[in-house]
Amino acid sequence: MNILALFVNLYPVWIVLASVIGILHPPAFLWFSGRWVEGAIALVMLGMGFTLTLDDFKRLFKIPGSFALGFACQYSVMPLIGWGLGRLLHLEAGFAAGLILVAACPGGVASNLIAYLARANVALSVILTMASTLTAFVMTPLWCKTLAGAIVEVDAWGICFSTLRAVVAPVLIGLFCNWRFPRAVAKAALFGPLISVIAIIFIAGSIIAPNAEKVVANAGRLTLALTLLHGAGFVVGFWITRLFRFHDEIARTVAIEVGMQNGGMAAMLAKKHFAADPLVGVPSVFCSVVQTLLGSLVAAWWRFRPLRQSPVSDISDKSDSSDKQL
Repeated sequence: MNILALFVNLYPVWIVLASVIGILHPPAFLWFSGRWVEGAIALVMLGMGFTLTLDDFKRLFKIPGSFALGFACQYSVMPLIGWGLGRLLHLEAGFAAGLILVAACPGGVASNLIAYLARANVALSVILTMASTLTAFVMTPLWCKTLAGAIVEVDAWGICFSTLRAVVAPVLIGLFCNWRFPRAVAKAALFGPLISVIAIIFIAGSIIAPNAEKVVANAGRLTLALTLLHGAGFVVGFWITRLFRFHDEIARTVAIEVGMQNGGMAAMLAKKHFAADPLVGVPSVFCSVVQTLLGSLVAAWWRFRPLRQSPVSDISDKSDSSDKQL
Protein backbone atom coordinates (compact mmCIF):
# COMPACT_ATOMS: atom_id res chain seq x y z
CA MET A 1 0.00 0.00 0.00
CA ASN A 2 1.50 3.33 -1.03
CA ILE A 3 1.57 6.45 1.14
CA LEU A 4 -1.37 8.05 -0.70
CA ALA A 5 -3.63 5.04 -0.15
CA LEU A 6 -2.56 4.79 3.49
CA PHE A 7 -3.38 8.46 4.07
CA VAL A 8 -6.84 8.06 2.50
CA ASN A 9 -7.66 4.87 4.42
CA LEU A 10 -6.80 6.56 7.71
CA TYR A 11 -9.21 9.44 7.15
CA PRO A 12 -11.22 8.75 10.36
CA VAL A 13 -7.98 9.33 12.27
CA TRP A 14 -7.41 12.66 10.53
CA ILE A 15 -10.99 13.75 11.28
CA VAL A 16 -10.47 12.98 14.96
CA LEU A 17 -7.19 14.90 14.94
CA ALA A 18 -8.82 17.86 13.18
CA SER A 19 -11.56 17.83 15.81
CA VAL A 20 -9.00 17.79 18.63
CA ILE A 21 -7.12 20.69 17.05
CA GLY A 22 -10.40 22.55 16.61
CA ILE A 23 -11.07 22.13 20.33
CA LEU A 24 -7.59 22.99 21.56
CA HIS A 25 -6.81 25.76 19.06
CA PRO A 26 -10.01 27.02 17.33
CA PRO A 27 -8.27 29.72 15.21
CA ALA A 28 -6.65 26.95 13.17
CA PHE A 29 -10.00 26.33 11.47
CA LEU A 30 -12.19 29.37 12.14
CA TRP A 31 -11.09 30.94 8.84
CA PHE A 32 -12.47 28.00 6.86
CA SER A 33 -16.08 29.01 6.26
CA GLY A 34 -18.50 30.32 3.66
CA ARG A 35 -17.28 29.75 0.10
CA TRP A 36 -14.42 27.61 1.35
CA VAL A 37 -16.81 25.00 2.73
CA GLU A 38 -19.05 24.97 -0.33
CA GLY A 39 -16.05 24.76 -2.63
CA ALA A 40 -14.58 21.89 -0.63
CA ILE A 41 -17.71 19.74 -0.87
CA ALA A 42 -18.01 20.61 -4.57
CA LEU A 43 -14.53 19.17 -5.13
CA VAL A 44 -15.56 15.97 -3.32
CA MET A 45 -18.65 15.62 -5.51
CA LEU A 46 -16.66 16.35 -8.67
CA GLY A 47 -14.40 13.45 -7.75
CA MET A 48 -17.47 11.25 -7.42
CA GLY A 49 -18.64 12.36 -10.85
CA PHE A 50 -15.28 11.36 -12.32
CA THR A 51 -16.00 7.75 -11.30
CA LEU A 52 -19.40 7.57 -13.05
CA THR A 53 -20.21 6.60 -16.63
CA LEU A 54 -23.32 6.64 -18.79
CA ASP A 55 -23.48 2.85 -18.39
CA ASP A 56 -24.28 3.38 -14.72
CA PHE A 57 -27.53 5.07 -15.73
CA LYS A 58 -28.37 2.30 -18.20
CA ARG A 59 -28.11 -0.30 -15.45
CA LEU A 60 -30.99 1.35 -13.58
CA PHE A 61 -33.43 -0.14 -16.08
CA LYS A 62 -32.12 -3.65 -15.48
CA ILE A 63 -32.49 -3.66 -11.69
CA PRO A 64 -35.82 -1.90 -11.03
CA GLY A 65 -36.77 -3.84 -7.93
CA SER A 66 -33.61 -3.72 -5.85
CA PHE A 67 -32.91 -0.15 -6.95
CA ALA A 68 -36.40 1.07 -6.01
CA LEU A 69 -36.25 -0.62 -2.60
CA GLY A 70 -32.77 0.70 -1.83
CA PHE A 71 -33.69 4.23 -2.85
CA ALA A 72 -36.92 4.16 -0.83
CA CYS A 73 -35.13 2.91 2.27
CA GLN A 74 -32.44 5.58 1.95
CA TYR A 75 -34.97 8.40 2.01
CA SER A 76 -37.44 7.01 4.51
CA VAL A 77 -35.73 4.81 7.09
CA MET A 78 -32.86 7.14 7.97
CA PRO A 79 -34.72 10.48 8.30
CA LEU A 80 -37.38 8.90 10.51
CA ILE A 81 -34.79 7.16 12.68
CA GLY A 82 -32.85 10.41 13.02
CA TRP A 83 -35.97 12.28 14.10
CA GLY A 84 -36.92 9.54 16.56
CA LEU A 85 -33.48 9.40 18.17
CA GLY A 86 -33.42 13.16 18.67
CA ARG A 87 -36.62 12.91 20.69
CA LEU A 88 -35.68 9.71 22.48
CA LEU A 89 -32.30 11.05 23.66
CA HIS A 90 -33.68 14.54 24.39
CA LEU A 91 -30.95 16.23 22.35
CA GLU A 92 -30.64 19.99 22.29
CA ALA A 93 -32.52 21.61 19.41
CA GLY A 94 -29.38 22.22 17.33
CA PHE A 95 -28.05 18.70 17.80
CA ALA A 96 -31.47 17.16 17.07
CA ALA A 97 -31.80 19.18 13.87
CA GLY A 98 -28.24 18.22 12.90
CA LEU A 99 -29.05 14.54 13.41
CA ILE A 100 -32.06 14.89 11.10
CA LEU A 101 -29.93 16.72 8.54
CA VAL A 102 -27.35 13.92 8.51
CA ALA A 103 -30.09 11.30 8.21
CA ALA A 104 -31.77 13.18 5.34
CA CYS A 105 -28.61 13.36 3.23
CA PRO A 106 -27.81 10.90 0.42
CA GLY A 107 -25.55 7.92 0.72
CA GLY A 108 -21.84 8.53 1.19
CA VAL A 109 -19.21 7.60 -1.38
CA ALA A 110 -17.39 5.54 1.25
CA SER A 111 -20.29 3.08 1.06
CA ASN A 112 -18.96 1.81 -2.27
CA LEU A 113 -15.71 0.69 -0.65
CA ILE A 114 -17.54 -0.89 2.28
CA ALA A 115 -19.80 -2.74 -0.18
CA TYR A 116 -16.74 -4.15 -1.91
CA LEU A 117 -15.19 -5.30 1.35
CA ALA A 118 -18.47 -6.88 2.49
CA ARG A 119 -18.82 -8.90 -0.74
CA ALA A 120 -21.96 -6.96 -1.61
CA ASN A 121 -22.98 -5.73 -5.07
CA VAL A 122 -20.63 -2.83 -5.76
CA ALA A 123 -22.36 -1.81 -9.00
CA LEU A 124 -25.71 -1.49 -7.23
CA SER A 125 -23.98 0.45 -4.44
CA VAL A 126 -22.57 2.94 -6.95
CA ILE A 127 -25.96 3.34 -8.64
CA LEU A 128 -27.79 3.93 -5.36
CA THR A 129 -25.21 6.48 -4.20
CA MET A 130 -25.46 8.26 -7.54
CA ALA A 131 -29.27 8.30 -7.56
CA SER A 132 -29.64 9.48 -3.97
CA THR A 133 -27.05 12.21 -4.59
CA LEU A 134 -28.66 13.51 -7.78
CA THR A 135 -32.10 13.69 -6.09
CA ALA A 136 -30.80 15.17 -2.83
CA PHE A 137 -31.75 18.70 -3.90
CA VAL A 138 -35.39 17.64 -3.47
CA MET A 139 -35.30 14.94 -0.78
CA THR A 140 -32.91 16.54 1.73
CA PRO A 141 -34.69 19.91 2.08
CA LEU A 142 -38.08 18.16 2.05
CA TRP A 143 -37.21 15.94 5.00
CA CYS A 144 -35.41 18.75 6.85
CA LYS A 145 -38.42 21.04 6.53
CA THR A 146 -40.84 18.26 7.53
CA LEU A 147 -38.96 16.84 10.51
CA ALA A 148 -36.67 19.65 11.69
CA GLY A 149 -38.87 22.63 10.81
CA ALA A 150 -40.56 22.49 14.20
CA ILE A 151 -37.16 22.45 15.99
CA VAL A 152 -35.16 25.14 14.17
CA GLU A 153 -35.81 27.46 11.27
CA VAL A 154 -35.20 25.61 8.00
CA ASP A 155 -34.46 27.38 4.71
CA ALA A 156 -35.71 24.60 2.43
CA TRP A 157 -35.23 26.54 -0.81
CA GLY A 158 -31.75 27.61 0.23
CA ILE A 159 -30.80 24.00 0.97
CA CYS A 160 -32.25 23.00 -2.40
CA PHE A 161 -30.20 25.54 -4.35
CA SER A 162 -27.01 24.88 -2.38
CA THR A 163 -27.36 21.15 -3.02
CA LEU A 164 -27.86 21.75 -6.72
CA ARG A 165 -24.83 24.03 -6.90
CA ALA A 166 -22.38 22.22 -4.64
CA VAL A 167 -23.49 18.58 -5.01
CA VAL A 168 -25.56 17.82 -8.11
CA ALA A 169 -23.82 20.16 -10.59
CA PRO A 170 -20.26 18.93 -9.79
CA VAL A 171 -21.37 15.29 -10.14
CA LEU A 172 -22.91 16.00 -13.55
CA ILE A 173 -19.83 17.97 -14.63
CA GLY A 174 -17.61 15.08 -13.56
CA LEU A 175 -19.83 12.63 -15.46
CA PHE A 176 -19.65 14.80 -18.59
CA CYS A 177 -15.86 15.10 -18.36
CA ASN A 178 -15.51 11.34 -17.92
CA TRP A 179 -17.62 10.86 -21.04
CA ARG A 180 -15.80 13.39 -23.22
CA PHE A 181 -12.27 13.20 -21.82
CA PRO A 182 -11.88 9.73 -20.25
CA ARG A 183 -8.07 9.59 -20.36
CA ALA A 184 -7.55 12.96 -18.72
CA VAL A 185 -10.21 12.19 -16.10
CA ALA A 186 -8.61 8.82 -15.34
CA LYS A 187 -5.39 10.62 -14.42
CA ALA A 188 -7.12 13.33 -12.40
CA ALA A 189 -9.31 10.79 -10.59
CA LEU A 190 -6.21 9.27 -8.99
CA PHE A 191 -6.03 12.32 -6.72
CA GLY A 192 -9.77 12.45 -6.04
CA PRO A 193 -9.68 10.46 -2.78
CA LEU A 194 -6.80 12.56 -1.44
CA ILE A 195 -8.58 15.84 -2.22
CA SER A 196 -11.80 14.49 -0.70
CA VAL A 197 -10.10 13.53 2.57
CA ILE A 198 -8.35 16.88 2.88
CA ALA A 199 -11.63 18.70 2.19
CA ILE A 200 -13.52 16.72 4.83
CA ILE A 201 -10.72 17.31 7.36
CA PHE A 202 -11.01 21.07 7.01
CA ILE A 203 -14.82 21.00 7.06
CA ALA A 204 -14.79 18.92 10.25
CA GLY A 205 -12.32 21.24 11.96
CA SER A 206 -14.28 24.34 10.96
CA ILE A 207 -17.44 22.95 12.56
CA ILE A 208 -15.81 21.85 15.80
CA ALA A 209 -13.74 25.03 16.34
CA PRO A 210 -16.56 27.47 17.20
CA ASN A 211 -18.42 24.84 19.25
CA ALA A 212 -15.57 23.33 21.24
CA GLU A 213 -17.18 23.51 24.68
CA LYS A 214 -20.53 22.13 23.52
CA VAL A 215 -18.83 19.29 21.65
CA VAL A 216 -16.82 18.24 24.69
CA ALA A 217 -19.85 18.46 26.98
CA ASN A 218 -22.05 16.38 24.65
CA ALA A 219 -19.50 14.02 23.10
CA GLY A 220 -20.93 10.94 24.81
CA ARG A 221 -24.54 11.59 23.83
CA LEU A 222 -23.62 12.51 20.25
CA THR A 223 -21.50 9.38 19.84
CA LEU A 224 -24.39 7.30 21.17
CA ALA A 225 -26.88 9.06 18.88
CA LEU A 226 -24.77 8.57 15.74
CA THR A 227 -23.94 4.97 16.65
CA LEU A 228 -27.63 4.19 17.03
CA LEU A 229 -28.51 6.08 13.83
CA HIS A 230 -26.02 4.32 11.58
CA GLY A 231 -26.36 0.97 13.36
CA ALA A 232 -30.14 1.06 12.92
CA GLY A 233 -29.67 1.98 9.26
CA PHE A 234 -27.57 -1.13 8.66
CA VAL A 235 -29.95 -3.43 10.52
CA VAL A 236 -33.24 -2.07 9.18
CA GLY A 237 -31.92 -1.75 5.62
CA PHE A 238 -30.81 -5.40 5.66
CA TRP A 239 -33.96 -6.91 7.12
CA ILE A 240 -36.38 -4.87 5.03
CA THR A 241 -34.59 -6.13 1.93
CA ARG A 242 -34.71 -9.70 3.20
CA LEU A 243 -38.41 -9.25 3.98
CA PHE A 244 -38.98 -8.67 0.25
CA ARG A 245 -37.07 -11.90 -0.41
CA PHE A 246 -34.03 -10.40 -2.10
CA HIS A 247 -30.89 -12.49 -1.69
CA ASP A 248 -28.09 -11.67 0.72
CA GLU A 249 -25.91 -9.82 -1.79
CA ILE A 250 -28.65 -7.26 -2.43
CA ALA A 251 -29.61 -7.07 1.27
CA ARG A 252 -26.03 -6.30 2.24
CA THR A 253 -25.78 -3.61 -0.41
CA VAL A 254 -28.99 -1.87 0.62
CA ALA A 255 -28.01 -2.09 4.29
CA ILE A 256 -24.68 -0.37 3.60
CA GLU A 257 -26.28 2.35 1.45
CA VAL A 258 -28.92 3.06 4.09
CA GLY A 259 -26.47 3.00 6.99
CA MET A 260 -23.83 5.32 5.49
CA GLN A 261 -24.54 9.00 4.82
CA ASN A 262 -22.80 11.91 3.13
CA GLY A 263 -21.53 13.62 6.27
CA GLY A 264 -19.53 16.15 4.27
CA MET A 265 -22.64 17.38 2.50
CA ALA A 266 -24.49 17.65 5.83
CA ALA A 267 -21.61 19.69 7.23
CA MET A 268 -21.62 22.05 4.27
CA LEU A 269 -25.37 22.62 4.47
CA ALA A 270 -25.21 23.15 8.23
CA LYS A 271 -22.47 25.78 7.91
CA LYS A 272 -24.32 27.63 5.17
CA HIS A 273 -27.97 27.42 6.19
CA PHE A 274 -27.96 26.95 9.96
CA ALA A 275 -25.47 29.66 10.90
CA ALA A 276 -27.88 30.94 13.55
CA ASP A 277 -27.42 27.64 15.42
CA PRO A 278 -23.88 26.33 14.79
CA LEU A 279 -24.59 23.20 16.82
CA VAL A 280 -26.51 21.80 13.82
CA GLY A 281 -23.25 20.97 12.06
CA VAL A 282 -21.66 19.02 14.92
CA PRO A 283 -23.44 15.64 14.34
CA SER A 284 -22.03 15.54 10.81
CA VAL A 285 -18.49 15.42 12.21
CA PHE A 286 -19.34 12.51 14.49
CA CYS A 287 -21.12 10.89 11.54
CA SER A 288 -17.95 10.66 9.46
CA VAL A 289 -16.04 8.82 12.18
CA VAL A 290 -18.81 6.61 13.58
CA GLN A 291 -20.17 5.34 10.26
CA THR A 292 -16.69 4.47 8.99
CA LEU A 293 -15.91 2.42 12.08
CA LEU A 294 -19.30 0.68 12.04
CA GLY A 295 -19.13 0.11 8.30
CA SER A 296 -15.69 -1.44 8.59
CA LEU A 297 -16.89 -3.80 11.33
CA VAL A 298 -19.94 -4.78 9.27
CA ALA A 299 -17.76 -5.38 6.20
CA ALA A 300 -15.36 -7.57 8.19
CA TRP A 301 -18.26 -9.61 9.60
CA TRP A 302 -19.92 -10.18 6.24
CA ARG A 303 -16.72 -10.74 4.28
CA PHE A 304 -16.11 -14.06 6.01
CA ARG A 305 -19.72 -15.21 6.08
CA PRO A 306 -21.08 -17.05 3.03
CA LEU A 307 -24.03 -15.62 1.13
CA ARG A 308 -27.23 -17.51 1.93
CA GLN A 309 -28.36 -17.43 -1.69
CA SER A 310 -26.41 -17.39 -4.92
CA PRO A 311 -25.14 -13.84 -5.55
CA VAL A 312 -25.40 -12.03 -8.86
CA SER A 313 -21.87 -10.84 -9.59
CA ASP A 314 -22.62 -8.76 -12.69
CA ILE A 315 -25.42 -6.30 -12.21
CA SER A 316 -25.60 -5.56 -15.92
CA ASP A 317 -26.92 -9.08 -16.52
CA LYS A 318 -29.31 -8.96 -13.61
CA SER A 319 -32.86 -9.86 -14.51
CA ASP A 320 -33.65 -12.40 -11.82
CA SER A 321 -37.03 -12.81 -10.20
CA SER A 322 -36.01 -10.79 -7.14
CA ASP A 323 -36.24 -7.56 -9.11
CA LYS A 324 -39.70 -8.45 -10.33
CA GLN A 325 -41.15 -8.64 -6.87
CA LEU A 326 -41.60 -4.89 -6.49
